[in-house]
Amino acid sequence: MRLSKVDLSSLVAIAHSDGYLQLLLDRGDEIEFLEIPAPIQAYEGLQELNEAIAETTALHFEEEPIAMLPVSSTMAAAVGYHSDEQILQVQFQNGAIYQYLGVDEDTWEDLHSADSIGSFFNCEIKGRYECDRIDNADYTND
Repeated sequence: MRLSKVDLSSLVAIAHSDGYLQLLLDRGDEIEFLEIPAPIQAYEGLQELNEAIAETTALHFEEEPIAMLPVSSTMAAAVGYHSDEQILQVQFQNGAIYQYLGVDEDTWEDLHSADSIGSFFNCEIKGRYECDRIDNADYTND
């Protein structure tokens, strides 16, 4: 069997009628309707593929963004915490957002109530927890 790479990212919708697979393709500036001769099994196969992708995506779907609280600090613009996952999220003044993993709730409360968030962060969090940078486009300070 020979496999070929397929990019279906422009496929918007599918249907099958009278022996034709009907496709709606997003061409950027327009939507193109395309009909190709195909048995109903082609349509059914594409539906199964869509369901399999949806299940995989659901497994990797992340929870809603952590609610961020604006803070008065020269280091941080906002902080947030997810208690179930023990994730501390910090948005720095330069816009970078980091998540610190395994931060217990007491540490979160101490950070949030500290006289100097920057000093507390530097002494108690920085370098002590695993962290990941987050894509800023995924989060807003609403």
